[in-house]
Amino acid sequence: MSLKHALLGLLAEGPASGYELTKRFELSLANVWSAKHSQIYPELRKMAAEGWLVAGEEGSRGRKEYVITDDGRAELRRWLVEVRPERAGRNESMLRVFFLWTLDPAEAVAYLEREAAAAHAYVERLTALDALVAWDESGADFMGRLALEEGLLIAQVQAEWAEWAAEQIRSGRDATTLTGRRRRPPTKRQR
Repeated sequence: MSLKHALLGLLAEGPASGYELTKRFELSLANVWSAKHSQIYPELRKMAAEGWLVAGEEGSRGRKEYVITDDGRAELRRWLVEVRPERAGRNESMLRVFFLWTLDPAEAVAYLEREAAAAHAYVERLTALDALVAWDESGADFMGRLALEEGLLIAQVQAEWAEWAAEQIRSGRDATTLTGRRRRPPTKRQR
């Protein structure tokens, strides 16, 4: 996903200033894609040059409202329909798991416990966000809620996995015991 497509999607909901887009980003998309306020304005200028949006007249304090154009909607549609998502990604926390064997078992367990705590904190953050949003039945809210539910489910599974993995280390299991049993952490929905 690129920032420009995220912004096109937000502008498809309605016109907004750069500041309003930053706030919308923080409230919804920041849970799946991060962008800083300082990244948004240059991207809006590039998108205007592409013809994907138009900027209104400058108002008080330099505020401009941006509106998606037909070309911008076509680009958003093209990206959604024709461009396959990049599935291969980087996961630094899981990369570290591969090398936990270099640590004392207590240090490896402590790392996994921190990962579980971070996942639990993310669940709490998403749950609080869910309570803040006045969801309605619109397409944007419906799809946003679906994305939030996916984030909750993944974070819960990550927490359960980290707790399970820490227990495997505490109990002194070896890799043949784990792979031979095909043991997988249980998933349980807590909502």
